[in-house]
Amino acid sequence: MKPANSGTQPTLIWDFPTRLFHWALAISFALAWLTSESDRWLAVHVFCGYLMLALVGFRVVWGFAGSHFSRFASFGFSPRAAFTYLKEVATGHGARHVGHNPTGSLAIYLLLALAVVISATGILTLGAEERHGLAAGWFSFSQGHFFKQAHELAVNLMLLLVGVHIAGVLVESVVHRENLARAMVNGHKMASPDTPKGKKHRVVAVALLLAMLGFGGWWFAYALQNQWEALPLGQQQAPGIPPARHVRFVGPVLADNAQWRQECGDCHGVFHPSLLPARSWQKMMAEQDKHFGTDLGLDASTTAAVLAFMVANAAETQVTEPAFKIGQSVPAGAAPQRITETHYWTSKHREITASDWASPLVKSKANCAACHADADAGTFEDGAMAIPKAPAPKPKI
Repeated sequence: MKPANSGTQPTLIWDFPTRLFHWALAISFALAWLTSESDRWLAVHVFCGYLMLALVGFRVVWGFAGSHFSRFASFGFSPRAAFTYLKEVATGHGARHVGHNPTGSLAIYLLLALAVVISATGILTLGAEERHGLAAGWFSFSQGHFFKQAHELAVNLMLLLVGVHIAGVLVESVVHRENLARAMVNGHKMASPDTPKGKKHRVVAVALLLAMLGFGGWWFAYALQNQWEALPLGQQQAPGIPPARHVRFVGPVLADNAQWRQECGDCHGVFHPSLLPARSWQKMMAEQDKHFGTDLGLDASTTAAVLAFMVANAAETQVTEPAFKIGQSVPAGAAPQRITETHYWTSKHREITASDWASPLVKSKANCAACHADADAGTFEDGAMAIPKAPAPKPKI
């Protein structure tokens, strides 16, 4: 087979906007995937999701307004043509294409479609499970679980397709003796003199870059505000927790009760009623003489008032994501007395080390406020959590 540069000359095939889109989408997806398991990186994850959706929107427009090989008309192959070309490559007879080949074209359309599905299901998950973003409050927590499963499925399909795409690039590069990855960096490929030449479109590329930087600057400049400025109920930064370096997702203002807060807060940090089912609070007040080795000693009127507030605002109200998930994790009929005994709590804290629990800034699993800046508010937002670290000892002089 003749090398790609036989009787050809360097030709601009991929314009600046197409190349910028390609690498920006790849980096956004990679960052979103890398930050998907960490609550502390939720803002980066969400930012990448929004950026992916915006990039696909741009690519659709550019598919009609871009240079010759960036337009959809130049790679409008049918699925049958894509599979036929794949067979030809497998038998060593695949023809070289200056632009996208039929199989690569199909992969591009699938990648764009999956990027939309991933972004859309991510937005719906954020709105349903976290009550934030463009779709905040549109759906229930249980529906959010469905969106999350769809989101994860789409991500896995994307990972598979990216792997196939990279493999295809490597195979094509070897078969046709040209570096396709480098061509997507510098935009040039070897082509015959009569090949349509691409235009650089520097102005569009600069505008796209500035739009991405502007969006990122707005998003993360907002994120770099001091954390206590966004905390509900006038709370201050918890000792040992560094200032936030991400967008905080402030939770809803939950029902409060001065009598409940005083009676419970006199002995320990208050635990909002939404963190246990109503039957747990009913059992606790019915057995208040055996309250973890002490007797609450509340009179009848106080007991009735505090219990009424706790039952009315228990986990069944599903006012926050922790309330919903704790309620779902408690077996029917069970009335746990410790939040730390619920399945959701144990699974959520399974990666915290023994040394963190033993830290003088934490000391106890019941000391929620040590790590959760919004513990007293009861919202327990993912973005308001950080394990406190004791300052390093000053070196002796």
